[in-house]
Amino acid sequence: MIPKEVYEETLLSFLAPVRPFLDDAKVSEIMINGPNQIFIEKAGRLILTDARFPSVEALNSALRNIAQFVGKMVDEDHPILEARLPDGSRIEAIVPPAAPDGPDVAIRRFFKETLTVQRLVEFGSMTPEAALFLEALVSLKQNVVVAGGTGSGKTSLLNALSGFIPDAERIVIIEDSREVQLQKQHVVQLEARPGDAKGRGKVGIRDLFRATLRMRPDRIVVGEIRGGEALDLVQAMTSGHGGCLTTVHATYPHDTLTRLETMALMSDVELPLSALRVQLGSAINIIVQTTRLTDGTRKVSHISEVRGYDAQEGFKLVDLFLRRYEGRDERGYMRSVFEPTGELPLCTEMVHSFGMAFPAAVYEAARARGAGWGAEPADDATGRGFHGGQH
Repeated sequence: MIPKEVYEETLLSFLAPVRPFLDDAKVSEIMINGPNQIFIEKAGRLILTDARFPSVEALNSALRNIAQFVGKMVDEDHPILEARLPDGSRIEAIVPPAAPDGPDVAIRRFFKETLTVQRLVEFGSMTPEAALFLEALVSLKQNVVVAGGTGSGKTSLLNALSGFIPDAERIVIIEDSREVQLQKQHVVQLEARPGDAKGRGKVGIRDLFRATLRMRPDRIVVGEIRGGEALDLVQAMTSGHGGCLTTVHATYPHDTLTRLETMALMSDVELPLSALRVQLGSAINIIVQTTRLTDGTRKVSHISEVRGYDAQEGFKLVDLFLRRYEGRDERGYMRSVFEPTGELPLCTEMVHSFGMAFPAAVYEAARARGAGWGAEPADDATGRGFHGGQH
C-alpha cells in the first residue's frame, strides 16, 4: 500500500503548474480555464498568470488523480467533480462535454491559520461591538444562518462564530465536502458521499441529518444548505435543537428566507406553504449577511433578526446591525461604517437574565431610537459579553 504522504506528494506533482499558487498563503482562489489560461485571486483582485498546463491530457490526469484521492470519478459520464486537496483546499471541476472548452477548474484556498472573530475584526470585516453582540447570540443558542454570495467569506465566518460555542457542548457537522474546521474538542464530522456508477453506496446530506438527530447533538452545523435538507434543519430547529449554524447562498437577508423556503419545498415532504413559512419564521433567529465589495474586501453587511411570519406582511425582518457606505478612499477601497440600528433582539431579556450585557454602543443606539424595554442591562450585568463561551 502506498504511504499517504507519498500519495499526496504524487497528487500535487500533477498540479505542478499551479503549485506555487498553492504554496502562496495570499492566494485565495485558483481558476483554471482549460490548460492555457490560469487566473488567481490575490488580495481580492483577479490576476491572469503565465502558468500553463502542458496539455489537456495533463490537466485531465491531474483531475483523475484528485478524484481518486477522494474516492470519486470524473469522466464524460461524471463531468462534475467536487473534491478537496490534502491541505483542505476545495476543488470544483467541470470537464467536457459539460464544459466544451474545458476542463474548467476552481480551487478555493483556505487560510492555514485559524480564522477567529478577532482576526475578522482586525481585517475590518466587522467591529468589536458586532463581534461581542454575535458572541452573546451564539452562546445563547440562537439559530444563526450565515448568508452571502460566492467568495464572500461565509464558511470562514461560520468557522469563526463556532469559537463562541461553549467547550462542553457536542457539535455534529454535516457537509457535502469537508470545509468547516471547528477548533473545538467534542466535534463529530460527517461527510456525504455519492453513489457508484450504479448508484450504490450513496449517503446524502438528508441521510446524515436524520442519523445526527439520534447522536445526541448539542449543536448541529450544516456546512451549506443546498436542497431538501433545509426542511430537516428547520424542523430540528423548532423541535428543541437550538444553536444550529449553517450557510446559504443569498444576496440579502430577505432573500435568505425565500431561498430556504424554495429549498425546503424540494424535500419529499408535502407541507402547505403557509405552514412552512410559519416554521421558517419561528426556526431562524439571526441572519448574518456577508458581502464581497467591488474593491475585493469581504465584509459583514447585516446582522438581522427574524421575528416570525405574518400572512399579510410576510416575513418580519429587523436589522440589528447595518453597514453604511461612504464612498472610496484614496487607495480605491470602500469606506463604510458598521453600526447598531437601535433595535434590540427578542432575546435581550434572556441575555440580562444570564448576568450579561450587549456592548454599550447597542444600548446607546437603542436609547437614541427610543427602543424602551431592555434598553438598559440588569444591575448585575457585566457588559463584557461571553468571550468564547468560557462561562
